[in-house]
Amino acid sequence: MTQTDVEKGFQFFLESVKRLQMALDTTFFDAFIENGENLMENRQVRVIDGVPAKEEVEAIEALYEQLSNLSLNQEDKRKITQLVLLKGSMEEAVQANHQLTPDGIGFLFVYILEQLAKKDNPLSLLDLSVGTGNLLYTVMSNLNLANITNKGFGVDLDDTLLSVAAVNKEWLDLEVELFHQDSLDSLLIDPVDFTLSDLPIGYYAFDEKVADFKVSAKDEHSYAHHVLMEKAMKHVKEDGFGLFLVPSNLLETPQAPLLTGWIKEEVYLQAVLQLPESLFSQKGLGKSILIVQNRGGESKQVKEVLLAELPSLKDNQSVLNFINEFREWRKSNIN
Repeated sequence: MTQTDVEKGFQFFLESVKRLQMALDTTFFDAFIENGENLMENRQVRVIDGVPAKEEVEAIEALYEQLSNLSLNQEDKRKITQLVLLKGSMEEAVQANHQLTPDGIGFLFVYILEQLAKKDNPLSLLDLSVGTGNLLYTVMSNLNLANITNKGFGVDLDDTLLSVAAVNKEWLDLEVELFHQDSLDSLLIDPVDFTLSDLPIGYYAFDEKVADFKVSAKDEHSYAHHVLMEKAMKHVKEDGFGLFLVPSNLLETPQAPLLTGWIKEEVYLQAVLQLPESLFSQKGLGKSILIVQNRGGESKQVKEVLLAELPSLKDNQSVLNFINEFREWRKSNIN
Protein backbone atom coordinates (compact mmCIF):
# COMPACT_ATOMS: atom_id res chain seq x y z
CA MET A 1 0.00 0.00 0.00
CA THR A 2 1.36 3.41 -1.00
CA GLN A 3 1.93 5.79 1.86
CA THR A 4 -0.04 9.03 1.85
CA ASP A 5 1.73 12.35 2.27
CA VAL A 6 0.20 12.63 5.76
CA GLU A 7 1.72 9.27 6.73
CA LYS A 8 5.10 10.29 5.30
CA GLY A 9 4.85 13.67 7.01
CA PHE A 10 4.13 11.98 10.34
CA GLN A 11 7.25 9.81 10.00
CA PHE A 12 9.51 12.72 9.00
CA PHE A 13 8.16 14.99 11.74
CA LEU A 14 8.33 12.31 14.44
CA GLU A 15 11.86 11.26 13.53
CA SER A 16 13.11 14.86 13.61
CA VAL A 17 11.55 15.33 17.08
CA LYS A 18 13.10 12.07 18.30
CA ARG A 19 16.53 13.01 16.99
CA LEU A 20 16.33 16.39 18.70
CA GLN A 21 15.16 14.77 21.92
CA MET A 22 18.20 12.49 21.96
CA ALA A 23 20.66 15.19 20.87
CA LEU A 24 19.44 17.74 23.40
CA ASP A 25 18.72 15.21 26.19
CA THR A 26 15.34 16.77 26.78
CA THR A 27 11.66 15.84 27.04
CA PHE A 28 9.53 14.88 24.06
CA PHE A 29 7.43 18.03 24.32
CA ASP A 30 10.42 20.36 24.62
CA ALA A 31 11.92 18.66 21.56
CA PHE A 32 8.58 19.12 19.75
CA ILE A 33 8.70 22.85 20.52
CA GLU A 34 12.32 23.12 19.39
CA ASN A 35 11.44 21.24 16.22
CA GLY A 36 8.58 23.60 15.44
CA GLU A 37 10.77 26.63 16.00
CA ASN A 38 13.39 25.16 13.64
CA LEU A 39 10.77 24.65 10.95
CA MET A 40 9.70 28.28 11.26
CA GLU A 41 13.33 29.42 11.03
CA ASN A 42 13.71 28.36 7.40
CA ARG A 43 14.07 24.71 8.41
CA GLN A 44 17.43 25.37 10.07
CA VAL A 45 18.45 23.50 13.22
CA ARG A 46 19.49 25.79 16.07
CA VAL A 47 22.99 24.91 17.33
CA ILE A 48 24.26 26.10 20.73
CA ASP A 49 27.75 25.21 21.98
CA GLY A 50 28.10 22.56 19.29
CA VAL A 51 24.79 20.81 20.13
CA PRO A 52 23.36 19.14 18.12
CA ALA A 53 26.48 17.80 16.42
CA LYS A 54 27.05 18.52 12.73
CA GLU A 55 26.04 15.01 11.60
CA GLU A 56 22.80 15.19 13.54
CA VAL A 57 22.03 18.66 12.17
CA GLU A 58 22.45 17.38 8.63
CA ALA A 59 20.18 14.40 9.28
CA ILE A 60 17.43 16.53 10.83
CA GLU A 61 17.58 19.18 8.13
CA ALA A 62 17.31 16.43 5.51
CA LEU A 63 14.06 15.36 7.22
CA TYR A 64 12.84 18.97 7.12
CA GLU A 65 13.57 19.07 3.39
CA GLN A 66 11.62 15.86 2.79
CA LEU A 67 8.74 17.26 4.85
CA SER A 68 8.69 20.50 2.86
CA ASN A 69 8.50 18.58 -0.43
CA LEU A 70 5.21 16.91 0.51
CA SER A 71 1.88 18.23 -0.71
CA LEU A 72 0.20 19.17 2.58
CA ASN A 73 -2.70 21.49 3.21
CA GLN A 74 -3.45 23.12 6.55
CA GLU A 75 -5.62 20.26 7.81
CA ASP A 76 -3.01 17.68 6.73
CA LYS A 77 -0.41 19.51 8.80
CA ARG A 78 -2.75 19.61 11.80
CA LYS A 79 -3.31 15.85 11.55
CA ILE A 80 0.45 15.28 11.46
CA THR A 81 1.13 17.33 14.58
CA GLN A 82 -1.78 15.68 16.38
CA LEU A 83 -0.45 12.20 15.56
CA VAL A 84 3.03 13.18 16.72
CA LEU A 85 1.67 14.63 19.97
CA LEU A 86 -0.42 11.50 20.56
CA LYS A 87 2.74 9.43 20.15
CA GLY A 88 4.53 11.66 22.64
CA SER A 89 1.64 11.42 25.10
CA MET A 90 1.99 7.63 25.08
CA GLU A 91 5.67 7.87 25.96
CA GLU A 92 5.52 10.61 28.59
CA ALA A 93 3.01 10.75 31.43
CA VAL A 94 0.33 13.33 30.63
CA GLN A 95 -2.38 14.13 33.15
CA ALA A 96 -5.97 13.56 32.07
CA ASN A 97 -6.76 17.27 31.74
CA HIS A 98 -3.89 17.63 29.23
CA GLN A 99 -4.94 14.81 26.88
CA LEU A 100 -5.67 15.84 23.30
CA THR A 101 -9.32 16.12 22.34
CA PRO A 102 -10.04 13.31 19.82
CA ASP A 103 -10.58 14.38 16.22
CA GLY A 104 -14.06 12.81 16.12
CA ILE A 105 -15.20 15.19 18.85
CA GLY A 106 -13.46 18.12 17.18
CA PHE A 107 -15.31 17.43 13.92
CA LEU A 108 -18.63 17.42 15.82
CA PHE A 109 -17.76 20.84 17.21
CA VAL A 110 -17.08 22.00 13.65
CA TYR A 111 -20.42 20.78 12.35
CA ILE A 112 -22.41 22.20 15.27
CA LEU A 113 -20.66 25.55 15.01
CA GLU A 114 -21.31 25.74 11.25
CA GLN A 115 -25.01 25.17 11.89
CA LEU A 116 -25.22 27.80 14.62
CA ALA A 117 -23.10 30.49 12.96
CA LYS A 118 -24.61 33.43 11.15
CA LYS A 119 -23.94 32.95 7.47
CA ASP A 120 -21.29 34.89 5.54
CA ASN A 121 -19.81 36.49 8.66
CA PRO A 122 -16.18 36.07 9.81
CA LEU A 123 -16.12 34.16 13.08
CA SER A 124 -14.15 34.82 16.25
CA LEU A 125 -13.49 31.89 18.59
CA LEU A 126 -12.19 31.69 22.17
CA ASP A 127 -10.81 28.71 24.10
CA LEU A 128 -9.98 29.43 27.76
CA SER A 129 -8.32 26.03 28.23
CA VAL A 130 -6.54 25.88 24.89
CA GLY A 131 -3.73 23.51 25.93
CA THR A 132 -1.84 22.41 22.78
CA GLY A 133 -4.58 23.93 20.65
CA ASN A 134 -5.86 20.73 19.06
CA LEU A 135 -9.59 21.38 19.54
CA LEU A 136 -9.40 25.05 18.54
CA TYR A 137 -7.16 24.30 15.56
CA THR A 138 -9.36 21.40 14.39
CA VAL A 139 -12.30 23.79 14.28
CA MET A 140 -10.37 26.62 12.64
CA SER A 141 -8.68 24.56 9.92
CA ASN A 142 -11.94 22.87 8.98
CA LEU A 143 -13.77 26.21 8.89
CA ASN A 144 -11.05 27.37 6.52
CA LEU A 145 -11.71 24.33 4.33
CA ALA A 146 -15.35 25.46 4.23
CA ASN A 147 -14.21 28.98 3.23
CA ILE A 148 -15.41 30.48 6.52
CA THR A 149 -13.04 33.23 7.66
CA ASN A 150 -12.14 32.91 11.32
CA LYS A 151 -9.83 34.13 14.07
CA GLY A 152 -9.00 32.36 17.32
CA PHE A 153 -7.97 33.30 20.83
CA GLY A 154 -6.49 30.82 23.28
CA VAL A 155 -5.59 31.09 26.96
CA ASP A 156 -3.65 28.68 29.16
CA LEU A 157 -1.46 28.84 32.25
CA ASP A 158 0.72 25.85 31.30
CA ASP A 159 3.71 27.33 29.48
CA THR A 160 4.77 24.03 27.87
CA LEU A 161 1.33 23.33 26.39
CA LEU A 162 1.01 26.94 25.23
CA SER A 163 4.44 26.78 23.58
CA VAL A 164 3.28 23.69 21.68
CA ALA A 165 0.16 25.62 20.64
CA ALA A 166 2.34 28.55 19.55
CA VAL A 167 4.63 26.57 17.25
CA ASN A 168 1.66 24.65 15.83
CA LYS A 169 -0.30 27.79 14.93
CA GLU A 170 2.77 29.16 13.13
CA TRP A 171 3.28 25.94 11.15
CA LEU A 172 -0.44 25.78 10.31
CA ASP A 173 -0.55 29.51 9.49
CA LEU A 174 -3.68 30.10 11.59
CA GLU A 175 -4.77 33.52 12.79
CA VAL A 176 -4.60 32.93 16.54
CA GLU A 177 -3.64 35.07 19.51
CA LEU A 178 -2.39 33.12 22.53
CA PHE A 179 -2.27 34.38 26.12
CA HIS A 180 -0.11 32.84 28.85
CA GLN A 181 -2.10 33.52 31.99
CA ASP A 182 -4.71 32.23 34.39
CA SER A 183 -7.97 32.24 32.42
CA LEU A 184 -9.80 33.62 35.47
CA ASP A 185 -7.67 36.80 35.48
CA SER A 186 -8.69 39.84 33.41
CA LEU A 187 -8.57 39.12 29.68
CA LEU A 188 -7.70 41.68 27.01
CA ILE A 189 -10.01 40.03 24.49
CA ASP A 190 -13.01 41.61 22.79
CA PRO A 191 -16.30 39.65 22.86
CA VAL A 192 -16.29 36.72 20.42
CA ASP A 193 -18.95 34.86 18.45
CA PHE A 194 -18.24 31.48 20.02
CA THR A 195 -16.37 30.07 22.96
CA LEU A 196 -15.44 26.40 22.92
CA SER A 197 -13.45 24.24 25.32
CA ASP A 198 -12.61 20.74 26.41
CA LEU A 199 -12.86 21.86 30.02
CA PRO A 200 -10.39 20.67 32.70
CA ILE A 201 -12.16 18.90 35.52
CA GLY A 202 -11.35 19.64 39.15
CA TYR A 203 -11.32 22.43 41.71
CA TYR A 204 -10.20 26.03 41.31
CA ALA A 205 -7.97 26.90 44.26
CA PHE A 206 -8.07 30.72 44.31
CA ASP A 207 -11.41 31.38 45.96
CA GLU A 208 -11.07 35.16 46.08
CA LYS A 209 -10.85 35.43 42.27
CA VAL A 210 -14.23 33.77 41.78
CA ALA A 211 -16.03 34.96 44.93
CA ASP A 212 -18.46 37.05 42.86
CA PHE A 213 -19.21 34.33 40.31
CA LYS A 214 -22.71 32.85 40.25
CA VAL A 215 -21.18 29.34 40.34
CA SER A 216 -18.85 30.14 43.25
CA ALA A 217 -19.07 27.67 46.13
CA LYS A 218 -19.04 29.13 49.64
CA ASP A 219 -17.83 26.20 51.77
CA GLU A 220 -15.22 24.65 49.46
CA HIS A 221 -13.25 25.37 46.31
CA SER A 222 -15.44 25.95 43.25
CA TYR A 223 -15.39 23.53 40.34
CA ALA A 224 -12.88 24.74 37.75
CA HIS A 225 -15.09 23.68 34.84
CA HIS A 226 -17.99 25.70 36.28
CA VAL A 227 -16.05 28.94 36.74
CA LEU A 228 -14.40 28.59 33.32
CA MET A 229 -17.81 28.29 31.65
CA GLU A 230 -19.11 31.38 33.42
CA LYS A 231 -15.92 33.33 32.66
CA ALA A 232 -15.92 32.27 29.01
CA MET A 233 -19.51 33.34 28.42
CA LYS A 234 -18.66 36.81 29.78
CA HIS A 235 -16.43 37.18 26.71
CA VAL A 236 -19.10 36.13 24.19
CA LYS A 237 -21.27 38.57 22.26
CA GLU A 238 -25.00 38.96 22.85
CA ASP A 239 -26.75 35.83 21.48
CA GLY A 240 -23.35 34.15 20.92
CA PHE A 241 -22.78 30.52 21.85
CA GLY A 242 -20.65 28.41 24.16
CA LEU A 243 -19.81 24.81 23.24
CA PHE A 244 -18.27 22.92 26.16
CA LEU A 245 -17.09 19.35 26.52
CA VAL A 246 -18.16 18.42 30.06
CA PRO A 247 -18.68 15.30 32.23
CA SER A 248 -21.99 13.61 31.44
CA ASN A 249 -22.91 13.78 35.15
CA LEU A 250 -22.45 17.57 35.16
CA LEU A 251 -25.94 18.25 36.51
CA GLU A 252 -25.78 15.51 39.17
CA THR A 253 -22.81 16.72 41.22
CA PRO A 254 -22.92 18.49 44.63
CA GLN A 255 -22.24 21.89 43.04
CA ALA A 256 -24.74 21.37 40.20
CA PRO A 257 -27.37 23.69 41.78
CA LEU A 258 -24.89 26.58 41.48
CA LEU A 259 -24.42 25.83 37.80
CA THR A 260 -28.13 25.50 37.08
CA GLY A 261 -28.71 28.78 38.94
CA TRP A 262 -26.22 30.53 36.66
CA ILE A 263 -27.80 28.97 33.57
CA LYS A 264 -31.28 30.14 34.58
CA GLU A 265 -30.11 33.69 35.27
CA GLU A 266 -27.41 34.38 32.68
CA VAL A 267 -27.66 32.11 29.60
CA TYR A 268 -29.99 29.76 27.76
CA LEU A 269 -29.33 26.03 27.87
CA GLN A 270 -30.07 24.94 24.31
CA ALA A 271 -28.70 21.39 23.96
CA VAL A 272 -26.94 18.53 25.75
CA LEU A 273 -25.39 15.96 23.42
CA GLN A 274 -24.14 12.81 25.14
CA LEU A 275 -21.14 11.25 23.43
CA PRO A 276 -20.80 7.46 23.01
CA GLU A 277 -19.04 5.75 25.93
CA SER A 278 -16.78 3.94 23.45
CA LEU A 279 -14.84 7.19 23.05
CA PHE A 280 -13.63 7.07 26.65
CA SER A 281 -11.24 4.68 28.32
CA GLN A 282 -13.25 3.97 31.47
CA LYS A 283 -16.93 3.48 32.10
CA GLY A 284 -18.38 6.35 34.10
CA LEU A 285 -16.01 8.90 32.55
CA GLY A 286 -18.35 9.75 29.68
CA LYS A 287 -18.67 13.29 28.40
CA SER A 288 -21.28 15.43 26.70
CA ILE A 289 -21.29 18.58 24.60
CA LEU A 290 -23.15 21.34 26.42
CA ILE A 291 -24.49 24.16 24.23
CA VAL A 292 -25.47 27.43 25.88
CA GLN A 293 -26.36 30.78 24.35
CA ASN A 294 -25.93 34.27 25.73
CA ARG A 295 -29.02 36.37 26.26
CA GLY A 296 -29.69 39.50 24.23
CA GLY A 297 -29.99 40.16 20.53
CA GLU A 298 -32.29 37.64 18.85
CA SER A 299 -31.64 34.85 21.33
CA LYS A 300 -34.36 33.03 23.24
CA GLN A 301 -34.77 29.83 25.19
CA VAL A 302 -35.65 27.02 22.80
CA LYS A 303 -39.07 25.42 23.31
CA GLU A 304 -37.45 22.06 23.82
CA VAL A 305 -33.82 21.60 24.87
CA LEU A 306 -32.20 19.12 22.51
CA LEU A 307 -31.21 16.05 24.54
CA ALA A 308 -29.50 13.55 22.29
CA GLU A 309 -27.35 10.47 22.77
CA LEU A 310 -24.92 10.34 19.91
CA PRO A 311 -24.20 7.05 18.16
CA SER A 312 -20.78 5.59 17.55
CA LEU A 313 -18.79 8.10 15.56
CA LYS A 314 -17.54 5.19 13.44
CA ASP A 315 -21.07 4.43 12.17
CA ASN A 316 -21.42 6.84 9.26
CA GLN A 317 -25.16 6.34 8.77
CA SER A 318 -25.91 6.96 12.45
CA VAL A 319 -23.77 10.10 12.40
CA LEU A 320 -25.62 11.32 9.29
CA ASN A 321 -28.92 10.68 11.05
CA PHE A 322 -27.78 12.80 13.99
CA ILE A 323 -26.59 15.56 11.66
CA ASN A 324 -30.01 15.67 10.00
CA GLU A 325 -31.72 15.69 13.40
CA PHE A 326 -29.55 18.58 14.60
CA ARG A 327 -30.13 20.53 11.39
CA GLU A 328 -33.89 20.22 11.70
CA TRP A 329 -33.79 21.14 15.39
CA ARG A 330 -31.68 24.19 14.61
CA LYS A 331 -34.09 25.36 11.88
CA SER A 332 -37.05 25.06 14.22
CA ASN A 333 -35.50 26.58 17.32
CA ILE A 334 -32.53 28.92 16.71
CA ASN A 335 -32.91 32.28 14.99
